Amino acid sequence: MDPGNWSQVTEFIILGFPHLQGVQAYLFVLLLLIYLTTVLGNLLIFLVVRLDSRLHTPMYHFLSALSLLELGYTAATIPKMLSNLLSVEKTISFSGCLLQIYFFHSLGAAECYLLTAMAYDRYLAICRPLHYPTLMTPELCAKIAVGCWLGGLAGPVVEISLVSRLPFCGPNRIQHIFCDFPPVLSLACTDTSINVLVDFVINSCKILATFLLILSSYIQIIHTVLSIPSAAGKRKAFSTCASHLTVVLIFYGSILFMYVRLKKSYSLDYDRALAVVYSVLTPFLNPFIYSFRNKDIKEAVRRRLAGSGALG
Repeated sequence: MDPGNWSQVTEFIILGFPHLQGVQAYLFVLLLLIYLTTVLGNLLIFLVVRLDSRLHTPMYHFLSALSLLELGYTAATIPKMLSNLLSVEKTISFSGCLLQIYFFHSLGAAECYLLTAMAYDRYLAICRPLHYPTLMTPELCAKIAVGCWLGGLAGPVVEISLVSRLPFCGPNRIQHIFCDFPPVLSLACTDTSINVLVDFVINSCKILATFLLILSSYIQIIHTVLSIPSAAGKRKAFSTCASHLTVVLIFYGSILFMYVRLKKSYSLDYDRALAVVYSVLTPFLNPFIYSFRNKDIKEAVRRRLAGSGALG
């Protein structure tokens, strides 16, 4: 098309799940219940950790930071997904689409960094227990958490800047459940090879580097735990890592397949399913994984309820 005839797209249409048009209302109710549970669960963990002095340890400080992060991470996409399920138009402005991509990717990157910090914390606690109190101080814990947030917020700036300069002349129908780099790039009216390459390099460095750091931490942890002579000691050591490792496997298992690939073409249904896992299911499952498997969290919740008179 002649560049002089380009008419810049000012809004996009997010198609979501076009094959499920007949059950949009049911999907809305289901997604709303999941979102409310996600918000309440993560908010509960955040408040319990903040208010209970017994939980003022590095492990739970990181957990509260993760819960707060999940609140923002889900708020970037799910409210708009809920709106689209009830809307006929399903539109989002060009700037709104870029903002959604920015916050989704920046908070997602922050989660990668925070999960890595949590793995490092478990490594220090299990592999270097005598030095742990002096190494993982409250000050260092706070600096790491802030660094994870700042690093995440700075992450997608280059990619967003490149996408904002692309011409979009139509069509404007995004084949996804929310705005994201791959489906938006596929709508550009020019070659996006540079964008795809930059996206791949940044995601690969960010996702693979943090995943390998987590993996190296757990290799050291497993080696140390296996050297513990008693079975009870092994179980206790593994129990402090089980929840975190479960979350890591679910989260990274989906984003690795979604973002670490050098191609513009992709299976639409496959990507939609993966997007549901890392944008909806992982934040929804996190409070259950961390609370149901954690005696300290459950006891802290009971203490808060008892103190408020809810149990008596």
